[in-house]
Amino acid sequence: MQDAAQIAAGATTELGRTTVAKVSRRLLPFVLLLYVVAWLDRVNIGFAALQMNKDLALSDAVYGFGAGIFFIGYALCEVPSNLILARVGARLWIARIMITWGILSIAMMFVQGAMSFYLVRFLLGAAEAGFLPGILYYLGNWFPAAERARAVSWFMLAIPLSTVVGGPLAGFILELHGWHGLAGWQWLFLMEGVPAVLLGGVVLVYLTDTPEQAKWLAPEQRRWLAECVLSEQRAAQARHGIGLSKALLHPTVWLLAFVLFAGQTASYGLTLWIPQIVKSLSGLGTFAVSMISALPYVAASIGMVVIGASSDRSGERLLHVAIPTALGGLAFLASAYLSSPVPALIALAIAAVGNTSTRGPFWALPTRFLSGQAAAGGIALINTVASVGGFVGPYVIGLVRGITGGFAGGLVFLAVLMLLGAGAALMLRNAPVLAEKN
Repeated sequence: MQDAAQIAAGATTELGRTTVAKVSRRLLPFVLLLYVVAWLDRVNIGFAALQMNKDLALSDAVYGFGAGIFFIGYALCEVPSNLILARVGARLWIARIMITWGILSIAMMFVQGAMSFYLVRFLLGAAEAGFLPGILYYLGNWFPAAERARAVSWFMLAIPLSTVVGGPLAGFILELHGWHGLAGWQWLFLMEGVPAVLLGGVVLVYLTDTPEQAKWLAPEQRRWLAECVLSEQRAAQARHGIGLSKALLHPTVWLLAFVLFAGQTASYGLTLWIPQIVKSLSGLGTFAVSMISALPYVAASIGMVVIGASSDRSGERLLHVAIPTALGGLAFLASAYLSSPVPALIALAIAAVGNTSTRGPFWALPTRFLSGQAAAGGIALINTVASVGGFVGPYVIGLVRGITGGFAGGLVFLAVLMLLGAGAALMLRNAPVLAEKN
């Protein structure tokens, strides 16, 4: 078995570099595409709301609750879904996830009122549960630890990129309003749901579960990568020796979960409401609003790659989480009190960078002390707790807007939560490590 020093040295050899590069070219563009489609189907409700809320007479509170209830279904099914993935393999389970969520995304075009809106959004969340932590677990089996933040950052680039692509796309599709008797928002759910179903079939053919099965790698590359990843997992197990049940109860895992909860609450609070925030600031039409809503996520896309690369270069993770999170919180605070469209949009862009660019460095943290079933369960628990933020953010903003008539109170709430998340990230520097084996 290789020790940690041998693993680190191996990654710098020609064999290590060429293997990681080949794996990156094969897997990262594809999983990026999958997550773009997932994110589009998750958040296209924000653009659909520009027409749908009026057509179905949905209030701000009803919309916020329905947009957020996705994450209740997601949270309830997250841990069991990821444990099944670890047992049956990523290829089969990710294909299942994609096909079922694609069908339910299409079903959104048939909602008639608040109750059917709530039901389909809940089921959509349950169907997609396990996708994100499943991919993270999958990447952990293909990339050495030193390369993981960069790999995760490229995968998570889908978060801002989907809005960069999805905003203009949604604006175009919404302009089909009335074509063949369907509303623009119905076309939106139909056209963005079909790719998930089709890609689910492609997953079965394209993905490889483990490096040992990768016929697209040379034999020596397969051996090197399999041994490298296995050695790191053995080293983590030897250092920490923690099982699944202890991982789910460990305070460090819950502190990590809160950091991500704060980021997710802010991220979804912004993403699912930004079309309506931009409309309230600018008074522009649907297509223009869709285009402008994408601009903050252009900055977020750049920030995500730069911060992920910086974290890998330095090997530092926690400050790469805490500092952007704090800056994002301050930007949310500024945006709450800016009424001029251009400065407000700049503040929202900084907030978007702050609450998305930390994902690569963040997701490199759990696998420092979790492996095997404990990694699958621990990562799923962190993401489950964080996914509740996807309910809290949109719902609170809708509730506060219904009471106050504006977005300022909701944006202040997101600001405070992100600042608390930055503080929690700094606390992790002194958090207890997982218990050693007896």
